[in-house]
Amino acid sequence: MVRMGLTGLALSLLVAGAAHAAGPGPTVRIDSGVLQGTEVSPTIVSFKGIPYAKPPVGSLRWAPPQRPDRWSEPREATAFGAACPQPGGSGPLDGSAKGPQSEDCLSLNVWAPVGAKAAPVMLWIHGGSNTQGGASIPYYDGSAFARDGVVLVSINYRLGALGFFAHPAITATAGPGAPLGNYGLMDQVAALQWVKRNIAAFGGDPKAVTVFGESAGGQDILLLLGNRSAAGLFKQAIVESGGGWDAPPPLATREAQGEAAVAASGFPHATIQQLRDLPTATLGSAAFRGAFGPMLDGRMLTTSASKAFAEGKAQDVPMIIGSNEGEDSLMGPGGGAAVLARVPAGSLETVRAIYGGADDKLLAKNLFRDSVMGAPAHWVAGKSASGAPTYLYQFTYVPPTLKAFLPRAAHGQEVLFAFDTLDRSPIPTTTLSKSDFEFAHMMHMCWVAFAKTGAPACAGAPAWPRFDPANDATMMLSPVTEVRSGYLKEAYAFQEAAYAARGGAGSR
Repeated sequence: MVRMGLTGLALSLLVAGAAHAAGPGPTVRIDSGVLQGTEVSPTIVSFKGIPYAKPPVGSLRWAPPQRPDRWSEPREATAFGAACPQPGGSGPLDGSAKGPQSEDCLSLNVWAPVGAKAAPVMLWIHGGSNTQGGASIPYYDGSAFARDGVVLVSINYRLGALGFFAHPAITATAGPGAPLGNYGLMDQVAALQWVKRNIAAFGGDPKAVTVFGESAGGQDILLLLGNRSAAGLFKQAIVESGGGWDAPPPLATREAQGEAAVAASGFPHATIQQLRDLPTATLGSAAFRGAFGPMLDGRMLTTSASKAFAEGKAQDVPMIIGSNEGEDSLMGPGGGAAVLARVPAGSLETVRAIYGGADDKLLAKNLFRDSVMGAPAHWVAGKSASGAPTYLYQFTYVPPTLKAFLPRAAHGQEVLFAFDTLDRSPIPTTTLSKSDFEFAHMMHMCWVAFAKTGAPACAGAPAWPRFDPANDATMMLSPVTEVRSGYLKEAYAFQEAAYAARGGAGSR
């Protein structure tokens, strides 16, 4: 039965399996109070909209996250919290969900197996270029993970100019040594710290946390791996289409961009109070878009992920890393000419031969895909190979009925399969077959096995070997799932040489 009014956090562990109590829903006590959640099924409970930090408003706008206030009465945790402000107002989140947005958005969600004890934990960091998205997107539902024995946590974190912003007025008023600029990353660390303190109350093991994310979420994980701010907060990582060669600019560059954006909004000499009084609509205006992302503040982030991996200084944890066959979906129409223009003069035909004689349109798509995602993932895997096991994948699965208009697996498409949530996807389920759902479940179980054991064993698929330069092994998550040695070897070698020629290995 549910136990209410227990004293001491240790006693609160007793309620982790209390999903069938009389009353409106299961309850659990965490360090800030009692939560009342939802019985999703006889074997799964969920708790949504849990604050993991104080609202980052007023004096806490552009400040490190602070622990949330305690509450005295049971708090309802049955609905997602508001998404963080982003372009488009309260419109679509990543094209698939609508909901309220608010600066008071630092919340997380937990799905847990009923009666779990020391279960593995996975914490999801959503993508969206660090400017959009949210944990409430339907296909981020964690029920399948809980069904299969994992406690799943998803989080919101500050985005855009609220999440990644620098200005001399903020720097001048920050405390000595306080981290600057990377507020969205600080939120991710605060969520991991919350998990460390509280996840045992839901039946999770705080020593068995796998952090995983896609696109910007994967990029952010690589930054956390390359720096020490999240050391000891997770045991292993999964990086889906997170690149690996991005080099964040220094704080001074972001400060100049911040000054320019604020000046364009009518405040050429803004004070800290004027900055904190700026409406969120102004912070989402054109002046504030496009130039704000992670930065080397010298405090939280002291180095790029690529430099840390190149020098063997990244956190040494088991990792899955990979990308999708159709990452060129990020390129947008008209981007091919710019991609081809970056090929060194006189080298186009040589490059074309490396890519199998592709015409200009396909060549541009492949060059973009490999330079932005495929080759960096392969490079990171190679740099990590001498430490904890690293596993490399390429996702190519497209439901056969969609091949006519989706010839290659687009950026982000693998998320639906990793979460085993095809039934919650924007794709009409009438176009999907039994084999599509079977493949999604197989891939999902690869992720579950990794969370449980540190090795991605995939039922019904060949054994997935750890990557090393000698075997150059890539798991092809494809209609015919197989391990390939030397996948795109020449193309990746060309991309790595080009990366080295322009400074490579992270110049910062």
